[in-house]
Amino acid sequence: MARSLLATTHHLHKSLSSLSRPTSARLVGITSQLSPSHHQHGRNLQSSRSSRSGTASNPAMAFPCLDALETRSATLQTQARSSSGPEPSYTSGAAESFHCKEPLLLDWGGILPEFTVAYESWGKLNRDKSNAILLHTGLSASSHAHSTEANPQPGWWEKFIGPGSPLDTDKYHVICTNVIGGCHGSTGPSSTDPGNGERYATRFPILTMQDMVRAQFRLLDHLGIEKLYASVGSSMGGMQSLAAGVLFPSKIQRIISISGCARSHPYSIAMRHTQRQVLMMDPNWNRGFYYDGIPPHAGMKLAREIATVTYRSGPEWEQRFGRRRADPSKPPALCPDFLIETYLDHAGEKWCLNYDPNSLLYVSKAMDLFDLGRENQVATLSRRSDREKDLASGSYALPNAECSLTLPPTPYEEQVDPQQQQLDESEPIEPGSRPPEDLIKGLAPLRDIPTLVMGVASDILFPAWQQREIAEALRLGGNRGVTHMELSEEMSLFGHDTFLLDLKHIGGNIRMFLS
Repeated sequence: MARSLLATTHHLHKSLSSLSRPTSARLVGITSQLSPSHHQHGRNLQSSRSSRSGTASNPAMAFPCLDALETRSATLQTQARSSSGPEPSYTSGAAESFHCKEPLLLDWGGILPEFTVAYESWGKLNRDKSNAILLHTGLSASSHAHSTEANPQPGWWEKFIGPGSPLDTDKYHVICTNVIGGCHGSTGPSSTDPGNGERYATRFPILTMQDMVRAQFRLLDHLGIEKLYASVGSSMGGMQSLAAGVLFPSKIQRIISISGCARSHPYSIAMRHTQRQVLMMDPNWNRGFYYDGIPPHAGMKLAREIATVTYRSGPEWEQRFGRRRADPSKPPALCPDFLIETYLDHAGEKWCLNYDPNSLLYVSKAMDLFDLGRENQVATLSRRSDREKDLASGSYALPNAECSLTLPPTPYEEQVDPQQQQLDESEPIEPGSRPPEDLIKGLAPLRDIPTLVMGVASDILFPAWQQREIAEALRLGGNRGVTHMELSEEMSLFGHDTFLLDLKHIGGNIRMFLS
């Protein structure tokens, strides 16, 4: 009897010991590809375990989310070993392309010796080319806003474009481009540098929204379009639409800016900074030189999850997910467990290999640098003028790419008394406060361009007060053709993503304004 009990106890001890090992350590296909140091670490752990007496009180957690991550890493590693290296194709299908062989001087001194702009179009361009609408995209969108014969897949604004739609292709010729810096056919960090035949990677120059717009207008010049019927954009595209009006006021008849801003504000900068940080901390990022190896898919997944939090609203998620768990019959897990967690995990999972990580860094940084205030415009013009003089004199010195981590002389401390906190006077504290004079002057070039500005009350990434700021600055600058619409939470709980989903309110106002 005693021997039987001892044997049973010994068997139970072995079973628990097996369960206590991390799931990933039992994946033979994964561990076989780990470095010798990893294997040595594993042996040390096993030796340490065996030297201890007793049994773990509880089995180790299973981590299927990490298993999936390791499986993807192993697959990508195998692909890298079986070829000269992964060649990720981020393009979303067939698109037209305009290749400009004239150099493009960028706002921060960089130069693209030549560049390509990928674009798609819908509707017929009329004889005098006066019915063209330029559609600007959000951060990661391609030029595929609507299906085409060459690419029948639904576009990101499928229901907003077409015969009888808000962007009515029976009336208008709609052109959508992929921004430079992107990875859907336009020149970006994953493109080949004509100077050395290698990928730009992080040798790609810093961009601004205005640089992207200048490249778009090179395309319009190529197409013989002298004046746009309208410049239309949402999110980052709403920023570009305003920038187009500032840069080329004589070439635009109307402007639509949806869920955008006239200058980036601290909260949105902070959220994009956080996304860039988790991406750059992925060891596979390799300072941007990952094109012949494993891309930083883990960092991209996390960056997208952070971004997704800013794209929707808390009230929507209360209704959609609440506190429900994916499988209440199972015990809680450290991997995605609540429905909201599984939603974020899925958003990151499906995107992490579909967009170039370096493009995310460069395009999001361009958003952070956006400021249509007059002071910033003057400083930019001065910088460009100096660079043009250098180039004209034959000085082709590369712009300074150095940067330093700048920290305050003393650590940040929370203010005990909020009344003592010094606030930036340029920030509108109350929704009805007057925009800064610098911004009013900066938007003055739009004074003669009818402009529709739309915002959404549930948007936390580009809060509705930022669209009110645009509209008020335009009015104070002399624009009498400003239309401002704000969707209440009763009208939309979809937050920043409302512009992608709300055909009735967003689409309806676009239709009325254009006609």
